[in-house]
Amino acid sequence: MNASYVSQNAPSGINRILVAVDLSPSSLRAAEFVRNIAPTTAHIRLVSVADNPRTLSPLHAKATAELYAARAELLRDAADALVQAKHAFSGCDFRLEQDVVDLSKHGGDIATALIDAADDWHADLLVVGARQHHGLLRWVEGTVSQPLTIHSRCSLLIVPPSHEEKLARPPQRVLFAIDGSAPSFEALRYGMQFAKSEGHLRAVYVIDRAVRLTDFVPIHVLEDAFIEEGKATLATAAEIFAGSSCHCDTVLASTEQTGDDIAHAIVRQASHWNADLLVMGTHGRRGVARWLPGSVAGRVAHITQTPLLLVHAQDS
Repeated sequence: MNASYVSQNAPSGINRILVAVDLSPSSLRAAEFVRNIAPTTAHIRLVSVADNPRTLSPLHAKATAELYAARAELLRDAADALVQAKHAFSGCDFRLEQDVVDLSKHGGDIATALIDAADDWHADLLVVGARQHHGLLRWVEGTVSQPLTIHSRCSLLIVPPSHEEKLARPPQRVLFAIDGSAPSFEALRYGMQFAKSEGHLRAVYVIDRAVRLTDFVPIHVLEDAFIEEGKATLATAAEIFAGSSCHCDTVLASTEQTGDDIAHAIVRQASHWNADLLVMGTHGRRGVARWLPGSVAGRVAHITQTPLLLVHAQDS
């Protein structure tokens, strides 16, 4: 079955990239990362969301002046964010446009506004900068990340706080977390579009050896089957890599038996290998477990310090 994936063509080019921006340093880093990975023919749309002051700080119904002042300040911040982000693309030949979404008129929340903006513009890729402690994109609490990973109809690139020197160049080391499913091979092909010639590509399959109280079957009973599945999956990845000019390899990894899970194992692999970009599909599987949004992919999004590309599996 896996052999059928090898013969398929790579996904079409990434032409329409929507970048969510605000005034945070993480947002600027995301814009800089896009500048280094986008094809020269890309059409880039910068979107800044001005929150609704009434939802941020409910005021007495008569406090109209205060609401107007707060809204004006939020709109100014959104406009300033666009100026800052646009500066990151100075000297580039991208087709660039920008927009402010005013939640006072649009309604809803930030995640919904970004999803709607990506849908309306038919984006191929939605990019956000993640701040893992505070601010508009509160990844730890999941107020933005969870709706985006679940409801976004296009692929999602999350750029977390990282060393700026790693973001100042195109990604040279791309790690693919695969599980043997069609979506994970789709993610591999999609992510290879970001690889630079003579870069390094690595596919990793993680065997889940962690023992949990909810397990009905001892892990050692399934482990041999998982190992064989992992080897077959990595062999397929190697066939897909064969057409690349990059240096490619595969790794069969595993979780620790206690206090561990697949998400942490993937993040460790990315960190130890010094990956510049981590790529995952969002609707794959791993043995009897499923990599559903909010599960493995969602947990990786919460804890990774490597830019993470979540490839949305296309409807068949």
